Amino acid sequence: MKILICGLPGSGKTSLAKILTTMFNAIHLNDDEVQADRMKSLAEEHENKNRVVVADFVCPTAKTREEFGADYTVWMNTLKESKYENFEEPENPDFIARHFDAQMWAFLIKQDILDKHGSLGPHSDKRF
Repeated sequence: MKILICGLPGSGKTSLAKILTTMFNAIHLNDDEVQADRMKSLAEEHENKNRVVVADFVCPTAKTREEFGADYTVWMNTLKESKYENFEEPENPDFIARHFDAQMWAFLIKQDILDKHGSLGPHSDKRF
């Protein structure tokens, strides 16, 4: 499973991703560490090994989100203004975080994912 956390720089993507990565015993891919063009291939490589992947990056357009092909998308809608002019709001994200509270959002997101997808494989820890 590929989980995409997208949003403007400074919206809290990495804070949430770190918590979800621990909750799901997942692989974390961050665009500060991995070039965006390699993000999809790295995510698919781990997904093919039956791992949950949490990727956090701006992913600014509908096209980039479609190309990434997430199974579950979180939009960090926590900032009112940004210098990032080309960001397109996701049309149908699975979850929208509207303020800074990564612990709360992580718990709610994990519940939602497990309700929708059930077990996420042998590497995923279903305990809360």
